[in-house]
Amino acid sequence: MEYYRVFYQVGKLGSITAAAETLCISQPAVSQAIKQMEKALNSRLFIRTQKGVRLTAEGELLFPYVERGIENLLDGERMLRRLVDLDMGEVRIGASDMTLQFYLLPYLERFHGQYPNIKVTVSNAPTPETIESLYEGKIDFGVVSTPFDARPEVEALEVRKIRNTFVAGNKYWKLKGKRMEYEELKELPCIFLEKNTSTRRFMDQFLEKRGILLEPEFELATSDMIVQFAIRNMGIGCVMAEFAREKVEAGELFELAFREMMPEREICIVTDRKNSVSPSGEKFLRVLRQGHSSGREIL
Repeated sequence: MEYYRVFYQVGKLGSITAAAETLCISQPAVSQAIKQMEKALNSRLFIRTQKGVRLTAEGELLFPYVERGIENLLDGERMLRRLVDLDMGEVRIGASDMTLQFYLLPYLERFHGQYPNIKVTVSNAPTPETIESLYEGKIDFGVVSTPFDARPEVEALEVRKIRNTFVAGNKYWKLKGKRMEYEELKELPCIFLEKNTSTRRFMDQFLEKRGILLEPEFELATSDMIVQFAIRNMGIGCVMAEFAREKVEAGELFELAFREMMPEREICIVTDRKNSVSPSGEKFLRVLRQGHSSGREIL
C-alpha cells in the first residue's frame, strides 16, 4: 500500500522531488519505493525526463486504478475526520412525549443551530421502551422520567424536577378549592395514561402505598389526549403538570387539591456503560450536562 501511495504521488506530480515533499520522506526513499514496486510488478512504470518523470505505457495503464483507490481512501479519511470533528454524523436519542416536549426540545434546537450537518434521530417511546433501546444499542442515550428499572451498568443524571397533577373541567367545578382525599377519586371517572408509562406507574405506586387502587374510565396513549378528554368533562385526568398548564391558565381546566401532596419526580439522562456513544452523541451529552451544571435550562 505504501508503494502505491508513492506511485500515485509521483505519477500525479510528475516529479520525485515533489512527491517526496508531499509524502514528507526523502527523495532516495521515493526512488527506492518505485524500484521495489517495478520489481514486484515486473514492469517499468516511469521514464526520467529533463523536467522530471513521466509514466510508461504500463504506468499509464495502472495509474487510473491506483488513483481511484487512493482517492477513495483519502475520501474515507476526510469523512472520518469530519465525523470526529462533528461536521457530520448522527445522534440517536430515545425520549417520551413528555421529556421531548418539556426538556429536550430547546436543546435539540440549539444543537441543530450549531451543527446543522449532524443528523438527529429521536425515537419517541415510553420510558420502559427507551431503556430497552439503550440496552440494545439502538440509541446513544435516553431522556426518561422516574420511576424506572434499569441494569447496574445504566447511569442516570437527574436534570429536572417534575410533578403529577389531577385536572378536571367545568363539570366538576364544585371540587375546585376543596381539600380532597385520594380515596374520593374512587367515586369519580378517571382518565389515565397506559400502564407502560412512568407517569402512570408513579401515580399507581403512590396510591397503592395508601391502600388505594383506581380503575380508570379511560386509558390513553398520550398526555395531550388526557387533557382533551378532561376539557370535554369525560373525567378526572392525571398528567404531568406542564401538559395541563396552558389550559389551567386559560380557565378550561383546574387542578384538584389534596390534603397530601404527591411528591415530585425527575427527568433523567440515561447512558449505558456497556455501549459506546457516537462522537456526535458525546457532544450532545456535553451540551445537556453543561445546561444541568449551570443550573439554567434553555427555554
